[in-house]
Amino acid sequence: MGLTAMRNKARAIFDAGVAAADPYQAVAKALDAEPMQAAEDGGETFVLAVGKAAMRMTKAAVERVSSGAKVVVITNYENAHPVDYAEVYAAGHPVPDEGGASAARYVITKLQALGAHDRVLALISGGGSALMPAPVEGITLADKAAVNRLLLGCGAAIGEMNMVRQQLSRLKGGGLLRMAAPAQVRALILSDVVGDDLRIIASGPTVGPVGTRRQAVELLKSYGVWEELPVSVKTHLSKPAPDLPPLPKAENQLVGSNPISIAAMKSAAPTAHMFKDPLTGDVAEAAEIIMKYGTGITLFGGETTVRLTGTGLGGRNQELALRVALLAQQQGWQGDWVFLSGGTDGRDGPCDAAGGLVDNTTLARMRDAGISPEGLLANNDSYHALQPVGDLLMTGATGTNVADLQVLIRS
Repeated sequence: MGLTAMRNKARAIFDAGVAAADPYQAVAKALDAEPMQAAEDGGETFVLAVGKAAMRMTKAAVERVSSGAKVVVITNYENAHPVDYAEVYAAGHPVPDEGGASAARYVITKLQALGAHDRVLALISGGGSALMPAPVEGITLADKAAVNRLLLGCGAAIGEMNMVRQQLSRLKGGGLLRMAAPAQVRALILSDVVGDDLRIIASGPTVGPVGTRRQAVELLKSYGVWEELPVSVKTHLSKPAPDLPPLPKAENQLVGSNPISIAAMKSAAPTAHMFKDPLTGDVAEAAEIIMKYGTGITLFGGETTVRLTGTGLGGRNQELALRVALLAQQQGWQGDWVFLSGGTDGRDGPCDAAGGLVDNTTLARMRDAGISPEGLLANNDSYHALQPVGDLLMTGATGTNVADLQVLIRS
């Protein structure tokens, strides 16, 4: 297999994993197997979709619920588009903005107006935490955005980030469920987190919180960002939490996940080896794990983290790809090889790339173009290392999100 064929093969395997996370099919399968109960005695059905996969999830749902349902969609700008069956709100991700805050305020008014005869179908996917910001009293949207930026830059894992976010929100950590009471709530959830903990996905609006205020404070201090937080956030987290009644019951159902997509990649490459554990932790550590694999095809999935020390542009998948290229040269890999690392949502960090697709010629092409891969990596600028040589993975918005997928092919 030539190098071009290897690159095409890696992309085809990745695309198979993304296709398996199709939000439309995931919701359709769930609602066909167990149809949504209709509201009774004049009650209303409220469909709320939030996350990067919200558009496709909504389309499947409205084809299967009562025609009079009220439908609201909150998704990222890249995926949002008008439809005649729903009110669509476009919002910022990964840093929340006023578009998301406005949508959240509208959702809260709808939830608070529901009664015992009403039904809620919540369609939840990755990204929902930032897309529907509803700060607690005393905290502004700018404060929450500052917290997000600090968490993204310090290398916190998604579960840790969402534990903090839950403590600052009216809707996260079961807040949506409390506001909807006494209406019955059913949630169909597409997981973008390793381990598929429902409390973490979109910060668990229909599930309980991950931790407590005290744990959030300890976490922020452990990452060295406590003193950089807005005063309002430190004040809120330092107060004792109020005593709340138990959460109302909800029907929460997982309909798609990273392991499902890895299994689909395996079907596309039957002879491939599957890395048995999720690929997590710092990208430098993840790259070392990938280097242990020899010839053939190896498949990975998970979500790594990056500690930002520079001012460059990129994301965890681009940086992982660049690190693998550098390590392969250092370790003297022989023969052709290809490595792909990409986000299933089509966006890796604050840029237009899904990730990186590198091979044994990548570094030579960079240096021929006058690029120092080591220097750009040190500045967290993997985007401007990969872009000039055509080694960015470009997919556009995929309309789904089940974390990251990686493919290694060695001849």
